Amino acid sequence: MIGEQIRTVLSSNLKKFRNLRDFSQMELSEKVNISMNYLSEIERGLKWPHPDILQNLASALNIEVFELFRNENSVVNNDSEHMNRFSNDVVLAVEQAVKKAVYSVQKQYK
Repeated sequence: MIGEQIRTVLSSNLKKFRNLRDFSQMELSEKVNISMNYLSEIERGLKWPHPDILQNLASALNIEVFELFRNENSVVNNDSEHMNRFSNDVVLAVEQAVKKAVYSVQKQYK
């Protein structure tokens, strides 16, 4: 892959994992301690993040850094790996939904 293609894969995967975790750009940028504009520029392929930022993004998304660069269109994965990833994503999505619901209820009683 050439540089532009790598940036496109990174942009696509970052947005995909952020949405899978149900994070807004603001939520993820706060977790990583970067500006929302900078995150938006990375997701649009306009900026190339420092390796430390890549590590922080991966940690906040609960993935390995290499997964931000995995081109699903060119990588053949076995069904077991897909099922494991899917089940992990479902667990994380449910956890996130429960946290948001609890937070919402707590706000009502404060």
